[in-house]
Parts: sequence; C-alpha cells; structure tokens
Amino acid sequence: MIKILITDDDPHIRELIHHYLHKEGFATLEASNGVEALALIEQEQPDLIVLDIMMPKMDGYQLCEKIKQEYDMPVLMVTAKGESEQKIKGFRLGTDDYLVKPFDPLELVMRVKALLKRYRINAAQKIVIGDVQIDRLTFEVIAPTLRLSLPPKEFELLYKLASYPGQIFTRAQLITDIWGIDYEGDDRTVDVHIKRLRERTQPVSSFKISTVRGLGYRLEVST
Repeated sequence: MIKILITDDDPHIRELIHHYLHKEGFATLEASNGVEALALIEQEQPDLIVLDIMMPKMDGYQLCEKIKQEYDMPVLMVTAKGESEQKIKGFRLGTDDYLVKPFDPLELVMRVKALLKRYRINAAQKIVIGDVQIDRLTFEVIAPTLRLSLPPKEFELLYKLASYPGQIFTRAQLITDIWGIDYEGDDRTVDVHIKRLRERTQPVSSFKISTVRGLGYRLEVST
C-alpha cells in the first residue's frame, strides 16, 4: 500500500488530510514537525510527503531541502502563504507541487495522485508522451515519422524533464542531476543543451521545453 507522510503542526489539518487520503486507499503517517518527519522517512520510507511550511524545530523549507538532498520522493507543500516569492523559494528547494490553505481536500487528493503517477513514470526505462517514446536503453526519441538519436547529456536532460512533466527544474538542479555535484562549469551549460534539444526535437509535436522566467525549465505535454 502506498504510504504518505503528513507533516503539519496543526493536528486538525493532519486529521483532515488523513481522512481524505484514507478514503482513497492510502496509508498515512503523521509528524508534527520536520525533525519527527525525517525520523519517519528513514524508518518507513514513505512514497510521498505532504508538508506545511510554518512548523517548529524545522520548517518546511529546511525539511524539503533535506529530503531532496537524500531521497527521491515527491513533496507537496501545503501552506497559508500564497505569495509568489514563497512559491518560488519552495520550487527552488525542490518541492514538486504547491497548495495554498484553505484548500479543497479533493484537490489535494488529485495532486497527490498526479505526483505519484509522475514518479512512477520516472522509474521506467521508457517514457511515452502521446505518440512519442523516449527510450533510455537506446538514447532515442521515437515518433511515427522520426527516429532521433541524442548525445548522452542531451538525452539525460530530456529524460529528466520528461520524467516529471510540468515540474520546474532550476539550472542548478539540472547541473547536479545530469553533470554531477562536482561539475566545475557554469549553469549556462544547461542553456546551451536546452537550445540544442529544442532544435533537434522541433519536429516532435507531443511536447515542448518551456523556459520559466527566474526559475528554470519544464517540459510541457501538448494537448
């Protein structure tokens, strides 16, 4: 059964989220602060974290940063702060999605399901977007009228973005994930590779790589 860790210092909020997630068949764990949450993550290995920002001992920003440094699991921030700069800070630290209180519990459930689906896609060796396959075994993008072989770094960059469609990745995140933490070049390397990827995949209509001003890049699926 999928386990979801709810981290919030308000027991009423935890109970509300638990109620709706439990109705959908999810198992839940609860923590009242970031320190408790980290202990539960190590012990229970939950599949997804729902966390508040304003908490004692360790706030949601600190917790999100630690999770993203040590684990590969989705994070959904739930907070009363709806200002754009707070959202930007959360996304820069690696949060996967953001929900502002007061929220519709059913919307939270839908966002949780979408994040779980996104991460399950990442575990596969082949991603399918519309009529296009991105095959990690052959480093190819395969469409009905196109078979495109990509250089390794360009392919890994595309595969990373396509594994989490709609998620914003900063240049720093992409450098760390694709080139490694010890890479000594600057983050303009990402811009160059994105430019080449856009040129190579221009005939593909199922997706596009978008620039998010002030943040980074994301892959958008065409409808």
